[in-house]
Amino acid sequence: MIQSMTGYGKSTTELPDKKINIEIKSLNSKALDLSARIAPIYREKEMEIRNEISKALERGKVDFSLWVEKKEVAESATVINQTLVEGYYNQIRTIAQNLDITLPADWFQTLLRMPDVMSKPEVAELTEEEWSTVHQGIKEAIEHLIDFRKQEGMALEQKFRQNIANIQGLLDNVVPYEQERINKVKERITDALEKTLSVDYDKNRLEQEIIYYIEKLDINEEKQRLTNHLQYFISTMEDGKGQGKKLGFIAQEMGREINTLGSKSNHAEMQKLVVQMKDELEQIKEQVLNVM
Repeated sequence: MIQSMTGYGKSTTELPDKKINIEIKSLNSKALDLSARIAPIYREKEMEIRNEISKALERGKVDFSLWVEKKEVAESATVINQTLVEGYYNQIRTIAQNLDITLPADWFQTLLRMPDVMSKPEVAELTEEEWSTVHQGIKEAIEHLIDFRKQEGMALEQKFRQNIANIQGLLDNVVPYEQERINKVKERITDALEKTLSVDYDKNRLEQEIIYYIEKLDINEEKQRLTNHLQYFISTMEDGKGQGKKLGFIAQEMGREINTLGSKSNHAEMQKLVVQMKDELEQIKEQVLNVM
């Protein structure tokens, strides 16, 4: 089964003092284009995270985000640096005495506004136990994205099968017009000779020339090659993921045969069928860019 390059995955990991949010999304790209935004405490693991994503996703424009939400617990309350407060207090008293300046009326407000008095607790180092939990969350988000890609791939496969069936049906509809086209070619040539030019001609020689001309317009080879390409597209699609580029090449070959059919058709109804084939093929080409 093919996979789409479009996908989205998310996971949330709960720790005693915080919640870890992991989000990963991808769009189509010729190669892997990975952008990662990682909370500071986990940046030491960035290369490991990138390797994990690269191995699992292979292709696509991928955005990865890992951010932390702190829980409101007593242990995480802002710490007042008592030693620093005492130092500022003594300095202010000394300066006020030396310069004969009035001491502040509200000491507490004054001291709490001094630099670095209010400080956040230092971020703890990343433990192996915590990383193991977060790593599992990353794997879970990647798995969700891959599941999303598979679902999108199933929808693409159904659409491709319908497009291929439509092209094959249009190709089958060409057959009734082939003999009609040959008869019209003969009529045009003989009418031109007899009515327009009013000249005598060798009917045997004319027959030979008409046969030569009709051989130039023969489309049996193009029909057979196009049928082969249609079948090859389906069998390649059934090979599974990683076939996007190959499917694109097959679609190009299908386009060449359809274009040749159009140039050789020389018949209004056949040309209409060719235009409809091209429309179906354009839908395939547009969507195949999104296939892994």
